[in-house]
Amino acid sequence: MPSSVESPRRAGAAGPVRVPWIAMYHSVGDRSDDPYRITVTPDRLERQLRWLRGRGLRGVSVRELLAARARGEGHGLVGLTFDDGYADFLTGAAEVLARWECTATLFALPGRLGGDNAWDPLGPRKPLLTADGIRQAARSGVEIGSHGLTHVDLTGADDLTLKAETVESRALLEALTGAPVTGFCYPYGAVDARAADAVRDAGYDYACAIDPGALTGPYALPRVYVGQHDTGVRLLLKYRLHRLRRRPVDEPR
Repeated sequence: MPSSVESPRRAGAAGPVRVPWIAMYHSVGDRSDDPYRITVTPDRLERQLRWLRGRGLRGVSVRELLAARARGEGHGLVGLTFDDGYADFLTGAAEVLARWECTATLFALPGRLGGDNAWDPLGPRKPLLTADGIRQAARSGVEIGSHGLTHVDLTGADDLTLKAETVESRALLEALTGAPVTGFCYPYGAVDARAADAVRDAGYDYACAIDPGALTGPYALPRVYVGQHDTGVRLLLKYRLHRLRRRPVDEPR
């Protein structure tokens, strides 16, 4: 029997398929003070997307990527995700994505709209998108997903907090955008079986982590960190190593 965070194999499928390649970004803008290495400049993002497109790859939202793979049409697609909902997504990333005909998933924090990254003890305070900013991103074709309500590590949360971070955050974002919110991203990338079960029970279709360890399936999707120093050579190595290191898992239905 699969664990509670795995998905049964699709009827008629020949066997398990490889885990999708999903890139993890955060902020796109000024990186003069960047102790956590969460920022890339717009120019670096431009070069990275040019590299992808030059190799026949196109960046898309996780929702689009998983839907295409379920149809057997995911060849040449990679996932692009942006965590935390920084305001510089609109000023630093949106235009670059559009220029290279890419889309992305933006994981937002509806409990901190218009606030900042107060959870980071070091480094500059980075402003987060307002409600209008989230709506603007959604209108441009970006998938809006939940990053929880306030950026809490779910693996140490009590039951009430766990429900608020998963259920309430989804309801708030759906009310804000007027569209279904089907994706979740674990704050800090931290996930265990209890957190994954809570996300599934809250009605999401998938959830992204960083390195979910032994957990597999649509509620424990691993991602690849992409930073300022990732040139074409480094991206190629990360792309190939991901395919080698990640064992095949059943595709979500």
